[in-house]
Amino acid sequence: MKLLIVSLIAMAAAAALALVVQDDRGYILIGYGNWSLETSLAFFVLLVGALFVAFYVAVRIVDNLWTLPKRLRAWSARRSAEEARGTLNRGMVALSEGNWAGAEKTLVCMADHSETPLLNYLAAARSAQQQHALERRDHYLQLAHESMPSADVAIGLTQAELQLEDGELEEALETLRHLRSKSPKNVRVLRLLKTLHERRGDWQQLLELLPDLRKRHALDQEELQALEISVYGALLDHAAQDSDEAQLTIAWKKVPRGLRSNVALVERYARHLIARGCDEAAEKLLRNTLRFHWSESLVRLYGRIESNDPSKQLAEAEAWLMHHQGDPVLLMTLGQLSLRCRLWTKARGYLEASIEAGPSAMAYRELGALLEQMEEPEKAKTCYRYGLELGLEDHQPVLTPIEGQLLNADEEEQPEKLEGDADPKKPADVKILAEAESAA
Repeated sequence: MKLLIVSLIAMAAAAALALVVQDDRGYILIGYGNWSLETSLAFFVLLVGALFVAFYVAVRIVDNLWTLPKRLRAWSARRSAEEARGTLNRGMVALSEGNWAGAEKTLVCMADHSETPLLNYLAAARSAQQQHALERRDHYLQLAHESMPSADVAIGLTQAELQLEDGELEEALETLRHLRSKSPKNVRVLRLLKTLHERRGDWQQLLELLPDLRKRHALDQEELQALEISVYGALLDHAAQDSDEAQLTIAWKKVPRGLRSNVALVERYARHLIARGCDEAAEKLLRNTLRFHWSESLVRLYGRIESNDPSKQLAEAEAWLMHHQGDPVLLMTLGQLSLRCRLWTKARGYLEASIEAGPSAMAYRELGALLEQMEEPEKAKTCYRYGLELGLEDHQPVLTPIEGQLLNADEEEQPEKLEGDADPKKPADVKILAEAESAA
Protein backbone atom coordinates (compact mmCIF):
# COMPACT_ATOMS: atom_id res chain seq x y z
CA MET A 1 0.00 0.00 0.00
CA LYS A 2 2.81 2.44 0.86
CA LEU A 3 4.60 1.65 -2.41
CA LEU A 4 1.44 2.34 -4.37
CA ILE A 5 0.95 5.70 -2.67
CA VAL A 6 4.59 6.73 -3.29
CA SER A 7 4.31 5.68 -6.93
CA LEU A 8 1.17 7.74 -7.42
CA ILE A 9 2.79 10.79 -5.83
CA ALA A 10 5.89 10.40 -8.04
CA MET A 11 3.75 10.08 -11.17
CA ALA A 12 1.76 13.17 -10.20
CA ALA A 13 4.95 15.15 -9.59
CA ALA A 14 6.40 14.03 -12.93
CA ALA A 15 3.23 15.00 -14.76
CA ALA A 16 3.23 18.43 -13.09
CA LEU A 17 6.90 18.95 -13.98
CA ALA A 18 6.26 17.97 -17.60
CA LEU A 19 3.48 20.53 -17.86
CA VAL A 20 5.71 23.23 -16.41
CA VAL A 21 8.71 22.63 -18.68
CA GLN A 22 6.97 21.70 -21.94
CA ASP A 23 7.32 25.27 -23.31
CA ASP A 24 10.61 26.14 -21.64
CA ARG A 25 12.95 23.35 -20.58
CA GLY A 26 15.15 25.78 -18.70
CA TYR A 27 18.93 25.83 -18.49
CA ILE A 28 21.38 24.90 -15.76
CA LEU A 29 25.14 25.44 -15.67
CA ILE A 30 27.20 24.10 -12.81
CA GLY A 31 30.89 24.95 -12.68
CA TYR A 32 33.64 23.99 -10.30
CA GLY A 33 37.22 24.91 -11.13
CA ASN A 34 37.97 23.65 -14.59
CA TRP A 35 34.96 21.37 -14.46
CA SER A 36 31.47 22.41 -15.61
CA LEU A 37 28.09 20.78 -16.20
CA GLU A 38 25.60 22.25 -18.61
CA THR A 39 22.15 20.68 -19.05
CA SER A 40 18.46 21.41 -19.19
CA LEU A 41 16.42 21.90 -16.05
CA ALA A 42 14.19 18.90 -16.77
CA PHE A 43 17.13 16.54 -17.12
CA PHE A 44 18.71 17.88 -13.96
CA VAL A 45 15.55 17.27 -11.98
CA LEU A 46 15.33 13.70 -13.30
CA LEU A 47 18.98 13.15 -12.46
CA VAL A 48 18.54 14.35 -8.90
CA GLY A 49 15.47 12.12 -8.48
CA ALA A 50 17.36 9.11 -9.80
CA LEU A 51 20.27 9.75 -7.45
CA PHE A 52 17.88 10.07 -4.50
CA VAL A 53 16.18 6.80 -5.35
CA ALA A 54 19.53 5.06 -5.70
CA PHE A 55 20.67 6.43 -2.36
CA TYR A 56 17.43 5.34 -0.68
CA VAL A 57 17.69 1.82 -2.10
CA ALA A 58 21.29 1.55 -0.95
CA VAL A 59 20.39 2.66 2.56
CA ARG A 60 17.54 0.14 2.74
CA ILE A 61 19.79 -2.68 1.56
CA VAL A 62 22.39 -1.87 4.18
CA ASP A 63 19.70 -1.58 6.87
CA ASN A 64 18.15 -4.93 5.93
CA LEU A 65 21.54 -6.61 5.99
CA TRP A 66 22.28 -5.07 9.39
CA THR A 67 18.97 -6.13 10.96
CA LEU A 68 18.77 -9.52 9.25
CA PRO A 69 19.88 -11.60 12.29
CA LYS A 70 17.37 -9.84 14.52
CA ARG A 71 14.56 -10.39 12.03
CA LEU A 72 15.53 -14.02 11.63
CA ARG A 73 15.38 -14.50 15.40
CA ALA A 74 11.95 -12.84 15.54
CA TRP A 75 10.70 -15.02 12.70
CA SER A 76 12.02 -18.12 14.46
CA ALA A 77 10.33 -17.06 17.71
CA ARG A 78 7.01 -16.52 15.95
CA ARG A 79 7.27 -19.89 14.28
CA SER A 80 8.14 -21.56 17.61
CA ALA A 81 5.22 -19.82 19.31
CA GLU A 82 2.83 -21.00 16.60
CA GLU A 83 4.20 -24.52 16.93
CA ALA A 84 3.92 -24.28 20.73
CA ARG A 85 0.26 -23.25 20.46
CA GLY A 86 -0.41 -26.25 18.27
CA THR A 87 1.48 -28.47 20.69
CA LEU A 88 -0.56 -27.13 23.63
CA ASN A 89 -3.78 -27.89 21.77
CA ARG A 90 -2.63 -31.42 20.94
CA GLY A 91 -1.51 -31.96 24.53
CA MET A 92 -4.85 -30.83 25.95
CA VAL A 93 -6.69 -33.11 23.53
CA ALA A 94 -4.51 -36.05 24.62
CA LEU A 95 -5.14 -35.16 28.26
CA SER A 96 -8.90 -35.09 27.68
CA GLU A 97 -8.74 -38.45 25.91
CA GLY A 98 -6.89 -40.04 28.83
CA ASN A 99 -3.61 -40.47 26.96
CA TRP A 100 -1.58 -39.42 30.00
CA ALA A 101 1.91 -40.31 28.77
CA GLY A 102 1.35 -38.78 25.35
CA ALA A 103 -0.15 -35.65 26.87
CA GLU A 104 2.78 -35.19 29.27
CA LYS A 105 5.38 -35.59 26.51
CA THR A 106 3.55 -33.25 24.14
CA LEU A 107 2.92 -30.55 26.74
CA VAL A 108 6.49 -30.46 28.04
CA CYS A 109 8.41 -30.60 24.74
CA MET A 110 7.47 -27.06 23.63
CA ALA A 111 6.73 -25.47 27.00
CA ASP A 112 9.87 -23.28 26.86
CA HIS A 113 8.68 -21.76 23.57
CA SER A 114 5.05 -21.40 24.61
CA GLU A 115 3.46 -18.01 25.14
CA THR A 116 1.67 -19.60 28.13
CA PRO A 117 4.16 -22.04 29.72
CA LEU A 118 2.11 -21.97 32.93
CA LEU A 119 -0.74 -23.81 31.21
CA ASN A 120 1.65 -26.38 29.73
CA TYR A 121 3.22 -27.21 33.09
CA LEU A 122 -0.06 -27.33 35.01
CA ALA A 123 -1.57 -29.70 32.45
CA ALA A 124 1.64 -31.77 32.44
CA ALA A 125 1.41 -32.03 36.24
CA ARG A 126 -2.12 -33.45 35.92
CA SER A 127 -0.87 -35.97 33.35
CA ALA A 128 1.96 -37.05 35.64
CA GLN A 129 -0.50 -37.40 38.53
CA GLN A 130 -2.60 -39.83 36.52
CA GLN A 131 0.53 -41.94 35.99
CA HIS A 132 1.30 -41.83 39.75
CA ALA A 133 4.55 -40.02 38.94
CA LEU A 134 4.44 -37.71 41.94
CA GLU A 135 8.05 -36.49 41.63
CA ARG A 136 7.50 -35.40 38.03
CA ARG A 137 4.20 -33.82 39.06
CA ASP A 138 5.89 -31.72 41.74
CA HIS A 139 8.70 -30.82 39.32
CA TYR A 140 6.21 -29.49 36.77
CA LEU A 141 4.46 -27.47 39.47
CA GLN A 142 7.81 -25.95 40.42
CA LEU A 143 8.50 -25.08 36.76
CA ALA A 144 5.05 -23.53 36.54
CA HIS A 145 5.86 -21.33 39.53
CA GLU A 146 9.19 -20.31 37.97
CA SER A 147 7.47 -19.43 34.70
CA MET A 148 4.99 -17.10 36.45
CA PRO A 149 5.69 -16.39 40.14
CA SER A 150 2.67 -14.07 40.32
CA ALA A 151 0.37 -17.08 39.74
CA ASP A 152 1.20 -18.60 43.14
CA VAL A 153 -2.46 -18.98 44.15
CA ALA A 154 -3.50 -20.62 40.87
CA ILE A 155 -0.58 -23.04 41.03
CA GLY A 156 -1.25 -23.78 44.69
CA LEU A 157 -4.90 -24.56 43.99
CA THR A 158 -3.89 -27.06 41.32
CA GLN A 159 -1.36 -28.59 43.71
CA ALA A 160 -3.96 -28.90 46.48
CA GLU A 161 -6.47 -30.51 44.11
CA LEU A 162 -3.90 -33.06 42.96
CA GLN A 163 -2.84 -33.81 46.54
CA LEU A 164 -6.46 -34.36 47.57
CA GLU A 165 -7.00 -36.59 44.57
CA ASP A 166 -3.98 -38.69 45.54
CA GLY A 167 -5.00 -38.88 49.20
CA GLU A 168 -2.12 -36.71 50.45
CA LEU A 169 -4.33 -35.08 53.08
CA GLU A 170 -1.62 -33.64 55.33
CA GLU A 171 0.26 -32.17 52.37
CA ALA A 172 -2.98 -30.74 51.01
CA LEU A 173 -3.72 -29.19 54.42
CA GLU A 174 -0.34 -27.46 54.44
CA THR A 175 -0.85 -26.18 50.89
CA LEU A 176 -4.33 -24.86 51.61
CA ARG A 177 -3.24 -23.16 54.83
CA HIS A 178 -0.58 -21.32 52.83
CA LEU A 179 -3.14 -20.34 50.19
CA ARG A 180 -5.62 -19.14 52.78
CA SER A 181 -2.97 -16.93 54.37
CA LYS A 182 -2.32 -15.35 50.97
CA SER A 183 -5.90 -15.23 49.72
CA PRO A 184 -8.34 -15.56 52.66
CA LYS A 185 -11.36 -14.56 50.56
CA ASN A 186 -10.75 -17.04 47.75
CA VAL A 187 -13.92 -19.13 47.37
CA ARG A 188 -12.15 -22.04 45.74
CA VAL A 189 -9.70 -22.27 48.64
CA LEU A 190 -12.64 -22.40 51.07
CA ARG A 191 -14.35 -25.15 49.08
CA LEU A 192 -11.19 -27.26 48.98
CA LEU A 193 -10.73 -26.78 52.73
CA LYS A 194 -14.30 -27.94 53.25
CA THR A 195 -13.64 -31.08 51.18
CA LEU A 196 -10.36 -31.72 53.00
CA HIS A 197 -11.85 -31.40 56.50
CA GLU A 198 -14.74 -33.69 55.53
CA ARG A 199 -12.32 -36.35 54.34
CA ARG A 200 -10.21 -36.00 57.48
CA GLY A 201 -13.31 -36.08 59.68
CA ASP A 202 -12.18 -32.85 61.32
CA TRP A 203 -15.62 -31.55 62.30
CA GLN A 204 -14.28 -28.89 64.66
CA GLN A 205 -12.32 -27.30 61.79
CA LEU A 206 -15.43 -27.47 59.63
CA LEU A 207 -17.40 -25.75 62.38
CA GLU A 208 -14.85 -22.92 62.37
CA LEU A 209 -14.97 -22.77 58.57
CA LEU A 210 -18.77 -22.43 58.38
CA PRO A 211 -18.91 -18.63 58.94
CA ASP A 212 -16.51 -17.97 56.05
CA LEU A 213 -18.36 -20.39 53.77
CA ARG A 214 -21.59 -18.55 54.55
CA LYS A 215 -20.08 -15.06 54.27
CA ARG A 216 -18.33 -15.70 50.94
CA HIS A 217 -21.31 -17.62 49.49
CA ALA A 218 -18.97 -20.52 48.76
CA LEU A 219 -21.92 -22.95 48.83
CA ASP A 220 -25.53 -22.58 47.83
CA GLN A 221 -28.12 -22.53 50.60
CA GLU A 222 -29.03 -26.23 50.34
CA GLU A 223 -25.39 -27.35 50.38
CA LEU A 224 -24.62 -25.09 53.32
CA GLN A 225 -27.56 -26.37 55.35
CA ALA A 226 -26.66 -29.99 54.58
CA LEU A 227 -23.09 -29.29 55.69
CA GLU A 228 -24.28 -27.65 58.91
CA ILE A 229 -26.48 -30.64 59.70
CA SER A 230 -23.57 -33.02 59.07
CA VAL A 231 -21.18 -30.96 61.20
CA TYR A 232 -23.48 -30.55 64.20
CA GLY A 233 -24.64 -34.16 63.91
CA ALA A 234 -21.04 -35.38 64.00
CA LEU A 235 -20.29 -33.14 66.99
CA LEU A 236 -23.29 -34.65 68.78
CA ASP A 237 -21.98 -38.15 68.02
CA HIS A 238 -18.56 -37.19 69.33
CA ALA A 239 -20.02 -35.69 72.51
CA ALA A 240 -22.12 -38.82 73.08
CA GLN A 241 -18.91 -40.86 73.33
CA ASP A 242 -17.60 -38.67 76.14
CA SER A 243 -17.94 -40.08 79.63
CA ASP A 244 -19.12 -36.68 80.82
CA GLU A 245 -22.87 -36.62 80.18
CA ALA A 246 -22.87 -32.82 80.22
CA GLN A 247 -20.86 -32.75 76.98
CA LEU A 248 -23.89 -33.97 75.03
CA THR A 249 -26.01 -31.11 76.36
CA ILE A 250 -23.23 -28.62 75.62
CA ALA A 251 -22.96 -29.90 72.05
CA TRP A 252 -26.73 -29.51 71.56
CA LYS A 253 -26.61 -25.94 72.85
CA LYS A 254 -24.00 -25.14 70.20
CA VAL A 255 -26.51 -26.02 67.48
CA PRO A 256 -28.02 -22.78 66.07
CA ARG A 257 -31.64 -22.19 67.05
CA GLY A 258 -32.70 -22.40 63.44
CA LEU A 259 -31.42 -25.98 63.25
CA ARG A 260 -32.74 -27.25 66.59
CA SER A 261 -36.02 -28.13 64.90
CA ASN A 262 -34.29 -30.05 62.12
CA VAL A 263 -35.68 -33.58 62.16
CA ALA A 264 -32.35 -35.30 61.47
CA LEU A 265 -30.57 -33.46 64.29
CA VAL A 266 -33.44 -33.88 66.73
CA GLU A 267 -33.57 -37.61 66.03
CA ARG A 268 -29.81 -37.90 66.44
CA TYR A 269 -29.83 -36.06 69.75
CA ALA A 270 -32.85 -38.01 71.01
CA ARG A 271 -31.23 -41.36 70.20
CA HIS A 272 -28.15 -40.38 72.20
CA LEU A 273 -30.33 -39.28 75.11
CA ILE A 274 -32.19 -42.61 75.04
CA ALA A 275 -28.91 -44.53 74.87
CA ARG A 276 -27.72 -42.69 77.99
CA GLY A 277 -30.99 -43.42 79.80
CA CYS A 278 -32.23 -39.82 79.65
CA ASP A 279 -35.69 -40.87 78.48
CA GLU A 280 -37.48 -37.95 80.13
CA ALA A 281 -35.34 -35.41 78.28
CA ALA A 282 -35.79 -37.33 75.03
CA GLU A 283 -39.57 -37.46 75.51
CA LYS A 284 -39.77 -33.72 76.08
CA LEU A 285 -37.57 -33.01 73.07
CA LEU A 286 -39.61 -35.20 70.71
CA ARG A 287 -42.93 -34.00 72.10
CA ASN A 288 -42.07 -30.34 71.57
CA THR A 289 -40.66 -30.98 68.10
CA LEU A 290 -43.60 -33.08 66.88
CA ARG A 291 -46.07 -30.35 67.79
CA PHE A 292 -44.67 -28.19 64.99
CA HIS A 293 -42.67 -30.54 62.74
CA TRP A 294 -44.37 -33.86 62.03
CA SER A 295 -42.01 -36.69 61.20
CA GLU A 296 -42.66 -40.42 61.02
CA SER A 297 -39.12 -41.19 62.15
CA LEU A 298 -39.59 -39.07 65.29
CA VAL A 299 -42.99 -40.65 65.96
CA ARG A 300 -41.44 -44.09 65.65
CA LEU A 301 -38.66 -43.08 68.04
CA TYR A 302 -41.22 -41.65 70.49
CA GLY A 303 -42.66 -45.14 70.86
CA ARG A 304 -39.30 -46.46 72.07
CA ILE A 305 -39.04 -44.02 74.98
CA GLU A 306 -39.67 -45.53 78.41
CA SER A 307 -40.69 -42.48 80.41
CA ASN A 308 -41.66 -42.47 84.07
CA ASP A 309 -45.28 -41.72 83.13
CA PRO A 310 -46.24 -43.88 80.12
CA SER A 311 -49.92 -42.99 80.54
CA LYS A 312 -49.14 -39.31 80.02
CA GLN A 313 -46.96 -40.23 77.07
CA LEU A 314 -49.85 -42.25 75.56
CA ALA A 315 -52.30 -39.39 76.08
CA GLU A 316 -49.93 -36.99 74.33
CA ALA A 317 -49.57 -39.32 71.36
CA GLU A 318 -53.33 -39.92 71.15
CA ALA A 319 -53.84 -36.17 70.82
CA TRP A 320 -51.88 -36.32 67.56
CA LEU A 321 -54.59 -38.52 66.03
CA MET A 322 -56.74 -35.44 65.61
CA HIS A 323 -54.49 -34.18 62.80
CA HIS A 324 -52.90 -37.47 61.70
CA GLN A 325 -55.74 -39.96 61.73
CA GLY A 326 -54.93 -43.17 59.89
CA ASP A 327 -51.15 -42.65 60.07
CA PRO A 328 -49.77 -46.23 60.29
CA VAL A 329 -46.60 -45.18 62.13
CA LEU A 330 -48.55 -43.19 64.71
CA LEU A 331 -50.98 -46.08 65.19
CA MET A 332 -48.10 -48.49 65.71
CA THR A 333 -46.51 -46.10 68.22
CA LEU A 334 -49.83 -45.87 70.07
CA GLY A 335 -49.92 -49.66 70.15
CA GLN A 336 -46.44 -49.78 71.66
CA LEU A 337 -47.31 -47.16 74.26
CA SER A 338 -50.51 -49.04 75.11
CA LEU A 339 -48.45 -52.17 75.64
CA ARG A 340 -46.23 -50.27 78.03
CA CYS A 341 -49.35 -49.11 79.88
CA ARG A 342 -50.55 -52.75 79.91
CA LEU A 343 -53.69 -51.86 77.97
CA TRP A 344 -53.78 -55.07 75.95
CA THR A 345 -57.10 -54.57 74.14
CA LYS A 346 -56.29 -51.00 73.18
CA ALA A 347 -52.82 -52.07 72.06
CA ARG A 348 -54.29 -54.78 69.86
CA GLY A 349 -56.73 -52.34 68.31
CA TYR A 350 -54.02 -49.82 67.49
CA LEU A 351 -51.66 -52.44 66.05
CA GLU A 352 -54.37 -53.98 63.88
CA ALA A 353 -55.36 -50.51 62.67
CA SER A 354 -51.72 -49.78 61.87
CA ILE A 355 -51.43 -52.96 59.80
CA GLU A 356 -54.64 -52.17 57.99
CA ALA A 357 -53.47 -48.60 57.22
CA GLY A 358 -50.00 -49.68 56.10
CA PRO A 359 -48.47 -53.07 56.93
CA SER A 360 -44.99 -53.00 58.46
CA ALA A 361 -42.67 -55.66 59.84
CA MET A 362 -42.51 -53.96 63.24
CA ALA A 363 -46.31 -53.76 63.61
CA TYR A 364 -46.65 -57.46 62.76
CA ARG A 365 -43.95 -58.38 65.28
CA GLU A 366 -45.52 -56.27 68.02
CA LEU A 367 -48.94 -57.76 67.35
CA GLY A 368 -47.49 -61.27 67.24
CA ALA A 369 -45.91 -60.78 70.68
CA LEU A 370 -49.21 -59.46 72.04
CA LEU A 371 -51.18 -62.38 70.61
CA GLU A 372 -48.76 -64.77 72.30
CA GLN A 373 -49.56 -62.97 75.55
CA MET A 374 -53.25 -63.42 74.83
CA GLU A 375 -52.73 -67.15 74.17
CA GLU A 376 -53.54 -67.02 70.45
CA PRO A 377 -50.45 -68.83 69.12
CA GLU A 378 -51.75 -69.53 65.60
CA LYS A 379 -52.54 -65.90 64.92
CA ALA A 380 -49.24 -64.93 66.52
CA LYS A 381 -47.40 -67.25 64.11
CA THR A 382 -49.27 -65.68 61.19
CA CYS A 383 -48.16 -62.22 62.32
CA TYR A 384 -44.55 -63.33 62.69
CA ARG A 385 -44.61 -64.90 59.23
CA TYR A 386 -45.94 -61.76 57.56
CA GLY A 387 -43.52 -59.63 59.55
CA LEU A 388 -40.63 -61.81 58.42
CA GLU A 389 -41.75 -61.59 54.79
CA LEU A 390 -41.92 -57.81 54.98
CA GLY A 391 -38.57 -57.58 56.72
CA LEU A 392 -36.69 -59.87 54.32
CA GLU A 393 -38.45 -59.29 51.01
CA ASP A 394 -39.57 -55.68 51.58
CA HIS A 395 -43.05 -56.18 50.15
CA GLN A 396 -46.57 -56.06 51.50
CA PRO A 397 -48.26 -59.47 51.73
CA VAL A 398 -51.59 -60.00 50.09
CA LEU A 399 -54.47 -60.14 52.57
CA THR A 400 -55.36 -63.80 53.03
CA PRO A 401 -58.41 -65.31 54.73
CA ILE A 402 -56.23 -66.13 57.75
CA GLU A 403 -55.07 -62.53 58.01
CA GLY A 404 -58.63 -61.36 57.55
CA GLN A 405 -59.66 -63.49 60.48
CA LEU A 406 -56.81 -61.93 62.44
CA LEU A 407 -57.93 -58.38 61.80
CA ASN A 408 -61.61 -59.16 62.33
CA ALA A 409 -61.44 -61.77 65.04
CA ASP A 410 -64.70 -62.83 66.58
CA GLU A 411 -64.90 -61.43 70.11
CA GLU A 412 -66.47 -64.68 71.33
CA GLU A 413 -63.26 -66.57 70.47
CA GLN A 414 -61.12 -64.22 72.61
CA PRO A 415 -61.20 -63.76 76.37
CA GLU A 416 -62.52 -60.30 77.09
CA LYS A 417 -59.80 -57.99 78.42
CA LEU A 418 -60.51 -54.81 80.33
CA GLU A 419 -58.48 -51.76 79.41
CA GLY A 420 -55.97 -51.06 82.10
CA ASP A 421 -56.01 -54.65 83.44
CA ALA A 422 -53.10 -57.00 83.04
CA ASP A 423 -53.74 -60.51 81.74
CA PRO A 424 -54.41 -62.61 84.90
CA LYS A 425 -52.86 -65.67 83.27
CA LYS A 426 -49.47 -63.91 82.78
CA PRO A 427 -46.93 -62.56 85.26
CA ALA A 428 -47.24 -58.85 85.80
CA ASP A 429 -43.64 -58.17 84.88
CA VAL A 430 -43.80 -59.54 81.30
CA LYS A 431 -42.05 -57.14 78.95
CA ILE A 432 -43.98 -57.38 75.72
CA LEU A 433 -42.03 -54.68 73.94
CA ALA A 434 -38.75 -56.42 74.70
CA GLU A 435 -40.11 -59.66 73.23
CA ALA A 436 -41.17 -57.85 70.09
CA GLU A 437 -37.78 -56.22 69.66
CA SER A 438 -35.95 -59.51 70.24
CA ALA A 439 -38.14 -61.13 67.59
CA ALA A 440 -36.98 -58.40 65.17
